[in-house]
Amino acid sequence: MRISHSPLQELLQARPDLHTQRYFKSSLTALSHAIEDLVLNGKDQPLVIASFQRERFYRTETRRYQQIAQRTDQVYVLATPESNFAAATEPYETIPFDHRDQLVNEWHLVVVGQDYTACIICQEHFTPDAPPVIDQARQFDGIWTFDRQISCQVAHLLLARILVYRPELARKVQQARIRFGLNAIPMMASVGRGNIDAVTFTERLVMHLQASQYRLLKAYRTIATQERQERLVNSITAAIRRSLNLHEILTTAVQELGRTFKHCRCLLYRCDRIYQDVTIEYEAIAPGMTSLQGETWLLVENPLFQAAVATEKAIAVTDVTKLPSLQANPTFTTLLSRSGIRSWLLVPVIYQETLLGMLEIHHTGAEPYIWQEHDIALVEAIATQVGVALIQAQAYIRLEELNHQLAALERTRSNLIAIVGHELRTPLSTIQICLETLASEPELTLEMQQVMLQTALTDAERLRKLTQDFLTLSRLESGQVHWQLEPISLQECLSLALNSLKAWWSPQQLAQIEVTLPPELPLVLADGEGLVQVLTKLIDNALKFAPGGKVTVRARTIKRLASQRTSMVEVCIADTGRGIEPSQLEAIFTRFSQEEEYLRRITSGTGLGLAICRQIIQGLGGQIWAESTGKNQGSQFYFTVPVS
Repeated sequence: MRISHSPLQELLQARPDLHTQRYFKSSLTALSHAIEDLVLNGKDQPLVIASFQRERFYRTETRRYQQIAQRTDQVYVLATPESNFAAATEPYETIPFDHRDQLVNEWHLVVVGQDYTACIICQEHFTPDAPPVIDQARQFDGIWTFDRQISCQVAHLLLARILVYRPELARKVQQARIRFGLNAIPMMASVGRGNIDAVTFTERLVMHLQASQYRLLKAYRTIATQERQERLVNSITAAIRRSLNLHEILTTAVQELGRTFKHCRCLLYRCDRIYQDVTIEYEAIAPGMTSLQGETWLLVENPLFQAAVATEKAIAVTDVTKLPSLQANPTFTTLLSRSGIRSWLLVPVIYQETLLGMLEIHHTGAEPYIWQEHDIALVEAIATQVGVALIQAQAYIRLEELNHQLAALERTRSNLIAIVGHELRTPLSTIQICLETLASEPELTLEMQQVMLQTALTDAERLRKLTQDFLTLSRLESGQVHWQLEPISLQECLSLALNSLKAWWSPQQLAQIEVTLPPELPLVLADGEGLVQVLTKLIDNALKFAPGGKVTVRARTIKRLASQRTSMVEVCIADTGRGIEPSQLEAIFTRFSQEEEYLRRITSGTGLGLAICRQIIQGLGGQIWAESTGKNQGSQFYFTVPVS
């Protein structure tokens, strides 16, 4: 139901001699409370009509009107319902009005008693295109008075509006009109306040005005604090967006905190939940204050740090001298004496339940400092931004690592294409030529036919080994190989490896191999097939890269270290060949890697052999590495396997 006319406008039309004034909401609130106090402190049982614009405004005053309803049975409260106002069960009448009613823009309070009357009737003032203002700064145009006739006229208008929405209250409204003489409103004003307790009203009005002023100042302080916090957060956010340099971002965060807490020491360090100690990385201090940057702190002996980590919340200590747990710790007492800390604030830097670091504020004054809620909220906001920066930096580092891995994969792909293309094309070409020759030249001598056939068979075996190496490395890297560990003799495995090499190397070349194994060498716990494969590939490489030179195979037992469960047997396969550059000693164990570029290789191979050896040895619980002093200085390949 839409009612377009306004009670205030109706009053002004009936009384053209009245003039409105402008009031702030804070003033109207104080006036309303002072008038309500007249009812609560008086002996009269007046008619009370209050019109709130919205239900949420009414809810803040519910308790006051419950108290007023204990004084009189004629209490009416109007408001636009937003939730359960229409169904509210109160000791007074609630009248929900339509949100299109003009009452939604007005503020009314009328008290009509036998001894006194009071009235506030106002309409909110709106300035077109004006920015929003805080609630207490809203403005209203209207009248407030103790004049009986005006109060009775306003009461008459509001009672009529009540009957529009609650016609079932007609009998109660009629009783109010008769009791307070509202059926016939005189046209001439009856000037005077009536029997108003002016002293009580004035005292209450001043008290409520002061309370309103206090709330307004508190609101302004809150706004100022929020503005400061937003400025700090925005500056750090800008630093994060401006740079991916973590050092620059964290330095900015500490410096901004230092500007806010001018007389304090601000620290920031990175850590996690299992840190034993930490080095202070970032610091902002006031002039004349002792610097702690670069010092190492024992976090395990810091109960405040442990409490902040355990609770994942800020820990604020007003006076560290009042904490016996700190004073009883000698290490901590020395730290407090050197740093001069009197009041301490610790805020953990946490991102998705992961501890990334700690922000600390130290007050070093003679008197303790009471940490305010806005202090803690501010540092927590900064800690949140620092956490974002740390995660962003970690993500950037991971991205760089991924880029390096992608670059390495691209190099691997190029090597794979080049090496495999070369290794496949050469034997295939040889096989094709030999078979075509045998097919097209039936008059070849038997000896020549045997040479062609043997050449084709040799290169076919080379292709088989190449394919086998690919399959073996793929199975090793995917974890599909299950080792059969058993006590075996290294001497027997070495004999099997040398026998398999006889098919590829002449007796003269194999004679270059010198084996020196100690007779007391213990059995090793290994997979026999895998160990033979490693020995075969390493000796084959040594022969390949040391033509005409010498290859030595030796072994020894290494006593068990504190970090090992068992002793190890160390095997060394050394050659006097062309050696390896020291910078390449680790790279040669990666896939498709060879010490020379593939176009300048003097030997064939895919670069998979050493990668296969590393996968096997690591699977057996050992390690493998190479040593060489450089070109033409020979090389030594070492690996270890556990003693049985």
